Amino acid sequence: SFTPSQSLRMKGESPVNSTMSVSQARKLVEQLKIEASMCRIKVSKAAAELMAYCDAHCCEDPLLTPVPTSDNPFREKKLFCALL
Repeated sequence: SFTPSQSLRMKGESPVNSTMSVSQARKLVEQLKIEASMCRIKVSKAAAELMAYCDAHCCEDPLLTPVPTSDNPFREKKLFCALL
């Protein structure tokens, strides 16, 4: 015979058993409601939007267009050592 405890599983845990408290079950239900109500988009659409954003902002990315040496605050300072 089928019992409700066989169908519910908490993330990363064994099947929910009869020892689960009412407060734990309420928390689980609230979390599932939150996850079910989240707005979702297809991966292909998200990837296309990300690529469009990257193309539109590539000129501002210092990894793609390096910062001129004179403007770079992280450039190596040239230290001159003199031996006496």
